Amino acid sequence: MGLITRVLLADDHSMFRDALRSIIESQGSATVVAETGDGREAVQLTLEHRPDIAVLDLWMPRLSGEEATRQIVESGCGTRVLILSMHEDSKPVRGAFRAGALGYVVKSAASGELLDAIAALRAGRTYVSPSVAHHLVSALDEEQPAAGPLSSLTDREREVLQLIAEGLSTKEVATQLGVSTKTADSHRTSLMRKLGIHKASELVRIAIREGMIAP
Repeated sequence: MGLITRVLLADDHSMFRDALRSIIESQGSATVVAETGDGREAVQLTLEHRPDIAVLDLWMPRLSGEEATRQIVESGCGTRVLILSMHEDSKPVRGAFRAGALGYVVKSAASGELLDAIAALRAGRTYVSPSVAHHLVSALDEEQPAAGPLSSLTDREREVLQLIAEGLSTKEVATQLGVSTKTADSHRTSLMRKLGIHKASELVRIAIREGMIAP
């Protein structure tokens, strides 16, 4: 018997996670070593458990799947990220791969596709659901994609943006991040300056447009 693939599972719907765990562990070749419904905790658990594969939803509280992917990849822990999402349009697919994901499976796919994707990433290959693969092919035809509005933000500023967009006050943001209110306010001021906006409502609109939170 080959090595068991160790998987982290992150999706904010607990019943869906239960179903995914059953699918992942059904063949005896993979096991879920940690799970969460929270984007920031997904990063923390990945660094703690160092699973072979992290299966992440794109929309999660406190930190989006795209941003969690970016932080996991940049940590150098070696975990390969597989995005599992309901979204089949171009922007989230391209954003996931730009962040460093090596696979993208749509939630409408058959359960066998998830297992195929996990096996592919474990073997060092990429995997993309056939229904969204054309987005990556078309991206190759673009000479130089324009940088998104969030490209100038630091990782911490992205986290602050998502928390504010979720409705947290500056004091609540500080508590979530374990920093002072002054520091949280400084991050808020900086990101708003970089984005050229002046109202929190505009932050919400940007977060929705960039796929950080659900509309």
